[in-house]
Amino acid sequence: MDLDNVLGILIGVGLAAACGFRVFVPLLVMGAAARLGWFDPSPGFAWLAATPALVAFGAATALEVLAAHVPWVDHALDVVAAPLAVGAGALTMAGALGEASPLLRWSLALIAGGGTAGLFHGLNAMLRVGSTATTAGFGNPVLATMETAGSFVLAAIAVLVPLAGVAVGILVAALIVRQRRRHRATAAGRTLA
Repeated sequence: MDLDNVLGILIGVGLAAACGFRVFVPLLVMGAAARLGWFDPSPGFAWLAATPALVAFGAATALEVLAAHVPWVDHALDVVAAPLAVGAGALTMAGALGEASPLLRWSLALIAGGGTAGLFHGLNAMLRVGSTATTAGFGNPVLATMETAGSFVLAAIAVLVPLAGVAVGILVAALIVRQRRRHRATAAGRTLA
């Protein structure tokens, strides 16, 4: 495997992880970076930088971010966004793999891209459930803001500095797992008391 494929995989994993937080943010970042000449998408993915695609990704991002800040709508969004995140993760991975063979591109897109996005979306959903349980939903807008910011930062880092993007993604996943364990321990303590 050559360096371009490894670099594409790193970019794809970082973008897919960002899809787990917000579905359309990584697509918007990827398209904007391609439009500015900072990122070369895979052959067949130049449409990401086209004006109609950027307008669509921008509008979808705005709607997704607004919906994430509305109580109860945020939970419905989590349910609907699960398969969309997996699809977006696969799409971003496929779009990042440069000149890779179609077999490698789509195998990695489905397994690594879709799997990473699904994992991060699941961890994020668990964190939101914990937030709802401990704050009666009042902490969810703060969490939604952090998710959006995290998605933008992770996507930008993935495109601009791919290895750092993967490191940030692993750090975010570790923090989510740690928070979830802390929440379980607190809940178990309340049950025993």
